[in-house]
Formats: sequence, structure tokens, C-alpha cells
Amino acid sequence: MVSLWGSKSGDEQHDDDDRVNEDNTRQTNRQNREADERTRLLPPRNDGYLDPDDPAVSPYNLFSVRAVRYVNVLFLIISFLWWVLLLVSIFVSPPMMHSRGSGFFDFSFTTLTVGNLLIGLLFFSTPSKAMEISSLIIAGFLLIDMVIILAVQRLRSEEGWVGMASIIWATAMALFNVMSDRVVAWGKKEEEERLTGRQETRRTLREWCAVLTATIIMVIMIIITVLLTATLILRSRDASLKPPGNRYFVDGDKYKVHLACVGEITYNDKGKRDPTVLVEAGELPFEDTMDDWIYNSYKNGTINRYCYYDRPGFAWSDNAPSPHSAGMTSDALSEALAKAGEEGPWVLVSAGVGSIYSRIFSSRHVRDVSGLFLIDGLHEDLLHRIGSPARGFVLWGRGVISPLGYDRLVGAIFRGRTREDRVYGKSAYQAGKFIKAKLQENLVANSLTKNEVSQARNIQTPNTPLIVVSSGIEVRRDNEWERKQEDLTKITDNLISWDVVNKAPHRVWLTLQGRTLLEKRLGELVRAK
Repeated sequence: MVSLWGSKSGDEQHDDDDRVNEDNTRQTNRQNREADERTRLLPPRNDGYLDPDDPAVSPYNLFSVRAVRYVNVLFLIISFLWWVLLLVSIFVSPPMMHSRGSGFFDFSFTTLTVGNLLIGLLFFSTPSKAMEISSLIIAGFLLIDMVIILAVQRLRSEEGWVGMASIIWATAMALFNVMSDRVVAWGKKEEEERLTGRQETRRTLREWCAVLTATIIMVIMIIITVLLTATLILRSRDASLKPPGNRYFVDGDKYKVHLACVGEITYNDKGKRDPTVLVEAGELPFEDTMDDWIYNSYKNGTINRYCYYDRPGFAWSDNAPSPHSAGMTSDALSEALAKAGEEGPWVLVSAGVGSIYSRIFSSRHVRDVSGLFLIDGLHEDLLHRIGSPARGFVLWGRGVISPLGYDRLVGAIFRGRTREDRVYGKSAYQAGKFIKAKLQENLVANSLTKNEVSQARNIQTPNTPLIVVSSGIEVRRDNEWERKQEDLTKITDNLISWDVVNKAPHRVWLTLQGRTLLEKRLGELVRAK
């Protein structure tokens, strides 16, 4: 029983003494017992410091570290919003954001920025020397990219303010990652010394796994950055290749179109101007496809003069804003011809999908067009073949990875590909500009473009002389293609001839028989009354 003054009774005092003796006995037995896996190796700390594994030992205790993390999150949000805007601009160009280049490079730089900031945020509390060195390497290559874009005039004009802002922001964020890693490492050291009495040099297994994962990801990002830099060097090299003609601003000075003419203007006995052949290439640039046989026709005297141009995104022409239809391309050609001082009459020669563009141009210049020459042309009812969603997705995927330039780099290093090959030759299809042009063509092929060419058919004057030459291989392979080739012979009422070249592929001029026939028919069309 407790007394009035709080003292214990005799029985209770005796129980307390027994417990103390029992604890002393148990402690003596533990000290005398051999150590096992449950034995504490270190005595409990009585120096006022915390254990290094205590959750309270954290760099987040410092406001400066927390502030850097908040800024990292803010930069990540800004970069992600910019990334979304650039993604949308590939398909629909917002006002003042059109890039005369493909737009895939600034998208790649922003994707790299988002990845860089995200990695820094995920592994924020686990700073490492590997992470810091990797971020420095990335920042160094991005700095080189920034210098290349700003120094090369052609690249600067193609990327525009959007591309320059993207590379500057990517470089700044890479340097921010380096600073962030150092701040966290400093904060971790400060808190460990303050709360545990020393800096902790060991890492847990979880921390080592985090460092390894971050390092692997950063190495992949370094490889991507190196490829971006190498592709930019190739682009700067290609920019030095001069076009054979001139580049003219079109569509309110939004982009430039390359136009070239060969030969002198001639007149007939009646003093009227002889027709100029205006060539529309097919699926690839004119310079690497139709140029040889057209030039031979000129040298042989079959024609006196011809002009050709590069559609937006092809060869020396810039990319147009999105969306962009065949009718918009025809308008751009009309504007470029007007600025160059070129006038009709025109004999329009086109191949493949280029026939769609020529027919629209003809319907908008009915008084200036004196003949149509379609070489295995694409019918408007088959536009769904180039406008399929699956093809569009593949083109978009190719465009996104095109800045890495792995195929162009392999070609340049191991296959001897030249500037000419990359600008308009056999490697031109690998360029981001070309892929963007094909993607734009795909997006509106079965909608805007089909409506425009259908209207063109109704507008086309029926007395325009027409020649159709078809590929024998394509006609035999595809019955629908054969039927549509026959239908193309009916777009005017003045068909001069329809020839099917037996062993010729889609590019009919690749065979001697096809080339000879094309030159012959071209001469007939130019001289037709």
C-alpha cells in the first residue's frame, strides 16, 4: 500500500528489488554468453547523434534542397507542356510556330529535356558522380548543337525561333541537372555531419540499384545526344550544297520553294511563245528520278525549255505549315513561277502521285496549259493507299527518330553517301524534311487533296491534249490500277495516245523502251496544236 507521502510499502519495495536483480542477472548472462546472429555488435549511441540509417537524416531537411526539387518539378511541367505543343504542331501548325524545317529536331531536343529532368527528379535523393558526369557530357554536346544551329544560316532559318528556343532550353536544363545533383550531394553531406557526426560513405543496396539504373539511362541519353550532334553536322555539311535554281518565298513568306528552268524561251513562226515543259516529280525528288530523261530530251532537241521545282520538304524546298494539301502546293508553285517571272504556255509532265498535283495546277491555269502528260499517274480513287492511318503512324514514327540519323550516318561513313545523295539522291527519303512532307501528304490525301483533285476534274477543259503512259508491270500486277489508268485517259476529250510499256516498272523511264517512248510522246505533245 502506498503511504500518504508517496513512499512504497515493504512488499512493493521487495518486488522492485527482485526485478532489478533479475535484470542484472540477465545482462550478466548476455555478457558472458557467446555472440550469435542476434547479438548487437555496437553499443547504443549515447553521444547525442542519430544513426545514419535514421529517416530523419535527409537532405530534404534543408530548404535549399527542397527549393531545387520544386524548381525541378516546375521546369518539368514547362518542358512537358512545350513538348505537347510541339507534338501538336507536327500535325497542325499553331500561329507563329511554323518551322521551315521538319520540326522533328526541336521535338527531339524537348523529348531529351523532359527525359533529363524526369531522371533527375526520380533519382533526386540519390546523387552520384556518374550522374553528374553524364549530365555534364550531355550538356556539352547540347552546347555544340546550339552553336551549330546558331552558326549555320540554313539551319538557323529551318529551325526558326522554335528550334533555337528548344536547343537553348535543353542545354540550360542539362546544366541545371548538374547543379541540382551537386546541391543534393552537398545537402546530404551537411545533414549527415550535423545529425550523425560524420559523412556517410556507404550506400544501401537500394541506393546502388538506383545509381546503376540512373547511370544506364544516362548512358543511353548520351548516345542519343551524340547521334543528334552527328546528324546536325551532316545537315550543316549538306546546307553548303547550292541549288541549281533559286528559292522563292511563298505563302506570305512562310517558307521557300526551289524552282529551276533550263533552256531559252523560243517562239514559233507565228511569233507565239513555244510551250515550256513544267515537270512534277513523283514519289521522290525530280533531280534523282526524272532529270536524266528530261535533260536528254532537251539536249536532243525534242523540247526547247523545261522548268521543275521541288515540292515543300523535297530537296532544296522548305517544309510548309501543316496541314498541307496538293492544292496548297499548286498555289505555292504558282506563286514561285510568278516571282520568277515565268509564264506559260505549259506542257505539264508528271509521274506517280505528282499527277495529282499537275491536274490541280492545270485546273487552276486552264488558259496557260497546252498539254497534260501523265506517266503511270495515281488516280484520285486510289489516294486512300497513301492516306491510310497505318502509313501515317509509320511516317510519324520514322520522323520522330529521324534526328538520330543512324541510317544517314551509316551511309555517310560506310557507304560513301555524298551531299547530293542526302539532299536529293538515293538517301533523300531518310531526311526529316522529306518524311514530314510525306506525313503531310498522308494526313490530307483522302480528304482535302481528294476533294481538290475531284474539283479539278470537273474544271479541266475538255480540249486539252492528253497523253497517258502506264507501267506494264503495274498494270499486270494490279487490276484496279489498270482500270484507273484507263479512267485517267478520260479526264479530257482530247486523248493523243495511251501506251502501256510492257516491261517497264512504275518509273517507266528506267527501261530503254520506256525512255524512248516517253521522249517520243513528249515531242508529240509539245508540237500538238
